[in-house]
Order: sequence, then C-alpha cells, then structure tokens
Amino acid sequence: MRIVIKVGSNVLTRENGKLDVTRMSAIVDQIAWLRGKGHEVILVSSGAVASGRGEMKTGGRRLDSVSQRQLFSALGQAKLINLYYNLFREYGIHVGQVLTMKESFATRREYLNQRACMTVMLDNGVIPIVNENDTVSVTELMFTDNDELSGLIASMMDADVLIILSNIDGIFDGAPDNPSSSVIPRVEPGRDLSDYIQQEKSGFGRGGMTAKCNIARRVADEGIRVVIANGRRDNILADLVTSPGTTLHTEFVPRTGEVSNVKKWIAHSASFAKGTVRINARAAEALRSGRAVSLLMVGVTAVEGEFEEGDIVSITDHDGRPVGIGRSNYSKDEAARLAGRHDVRPIVHYDYLYME
Repeated sequence: MRIVIKVGSNVLTRENGKLDVTRMSAIVDQIAWLRGKGHEVILVSSGAVASGRGEMKTGGRRLDSVSQRQLFSALGQAKLINLYYNLFREYGIHVGQVLTMKESFATRREYLNQRACMTVMLDNGVIPIVNENDTVSVTELMFTDNDELSGLIASMMDADVLIILSNIDGIFDGAPDNPSSSVIPRVEPGRDLSDYIQQEKSGFGRGGMTAKCNIARRVADEGIRVVIANGRRDNILADLVTSPGTTLHTEFVPRTGEVSNVKKWIAHSASFAKGTVRINARAAEALRSGRAVSLLMVGVTAVEGEFEEGDIVSITDHDGRPVGIGRSNYSKDEAARLAGRHDVRPIVHYDYLYME
C-alpha cells in the first residue's frame, strides 16, 4: 500500500510544548516496520514550531505571534528534519524534506511538479517528510493545519490510506472525557457527524476535530480510506495495518468509483477560487443529478469577482448555496457577456468540475 501518515503537534509535543523525542523515535520505528513489509510511506509531520520553541528563548524580547512562528519554525525545522534523518538512518532508510505552501497547489503546473518530486523520491526508496513552510506561510493563505496538507498529499499521490494521528482515539459520540462516550468505529459515505464533533482546538495544533472530519470526508469521497487514531498509543501504526479491529480508531469508508487526478486537484482548490458563478435552479438540478454534465452558459445568471480563463471558480445556486468548484473556460468579462447563451462552449467542463 501507499500510506500517508500525518503526525500532529499534539502527538509530538510534551505538556510543556517541547518536542517529545521518545515518541518521535517510536513513530520512526513503526514506519521502518511498515517499509520492511513493502509499504510506501509519505510522512506529513508537524513539530517544527515546538522544536524551535525548545531550542531557544527570546531573551525577554516581545515578539508577535507571526514573528514567533517564523523564528521558531526556522530554527525548529532544521532540528526536526535532522532528528528524522538520524532516526531513520539507523534503519538504512533515506529521507527527503519537502517544504510547501498552500499557494504551491494553486495551479495545475505547481501541483504536478510537487507530485513528480515525491514520485521520484518514492521510486528511489526515499521517504518524503512534508511540512508547511511556516517561515513564509503567515498570511491568510495558510493550511488550516497539517490535516489539510495531508489530505492534499494523499489525494495528489493516489494514496491507498491516509492515517491521521492525533492525541485522541478518534471521533467520539459525546465528549471524549465523558466515560459514557465511545469511539465511532466507521463512518459511511454521507453520514452526518455534526452532532458529535467537538469544536475546540486542542493543545499546540492549529486545527481541531472539525478540520480533521472535513478533510477525512473529502478524501474518503475520492476513494481513499482515512483513519483517525491516537498517535500516543504504542504500536498504533502496525496495529492499524495488520489488525485494525484490535485498536480504537475511526475509519472513514472510501466511496467507490474512480476519481481522476484532475478532479482531485479541483476538489481541494476551493480556497483558490478567484470568483463565483451563480446559476439558475435548472442548472443546479442538472449538476446535482449525478449525471456527467458540464455547466453550460445558458444556466449562468451572474458572475462575481475577477478571474481569467483557467482560474478556479466557486459555483453557487440562486440562493447562494454551494454547488461545486470548477476551472473556468472564460474570463469574468467574457462570462458576463455570454451568460444565458445557448450556442457557446460550457463555462466549466465536466472533467474540471467537482461537486460539493
């Protein structure tokens, strides 16, 4: 199998916020075991900021949150990758660092360049260790956290499984600290979990269970099995692969049917949308029917924003409810001029359309 493993900050840090090297070593041991069984592994690892925080003090100087993040991540990423390098070297395994930003997924060319880079690493027995480049990713265009990044990587690399390691056992049907609550073992496609998701963000991570659930559902809809489990449990990765019924976790069951790589890229591109295309009720009904249909200009009622041909646009119905995401065949001015016409090419072809 090709497995993407995301290890969160709350797994890799101690209560004081510093890096837990013992836990990190245990995870490396398990990944080496997976490699020995013939599996390909891509590791998406948080921990740079925690590593940098433990490396130095700011000497009483006042730093805002952005400056702290830049400083600690710049220091910590070097320490983090060096630790991984030394731990994997004991098993004779090569690792390579991949630092990326959300902007690097915005265009199809950059998306494919990253895919090619990680493919050649895997083909040569190198484990890609991926993290967001926090030294420069300080604007609103940041990943929610590494859960979002791991979902993008799993989708881009056609993974069989995405394993998200957190500091709890999965999604509970109540408050995790309530003794009467229990872990939901399986989430079938389409199941609503909004009554169970805890909104709070925990510990040192930027995300929370809401982000994990949203990413897991989207990735599972693309045909990839997704598991949320407790990275602090001993031997958790081996147990999930060899005997998943013996350990607590939540599994999102993948939807059947093949999804093209282009559609996978589109599916994760909502935050890159340069504009909005509003459509009438008939067009919305056609797109939501499940049939392989493109969005025709005759169904367009209005366009908003500033976009060019090839840009990502959001598609909403007349009431503003999301319908899908797609790549526009027109600029905003062309689309506005041709809205409602029958005799022109679609504004979004089916091959470049992802339904919400």
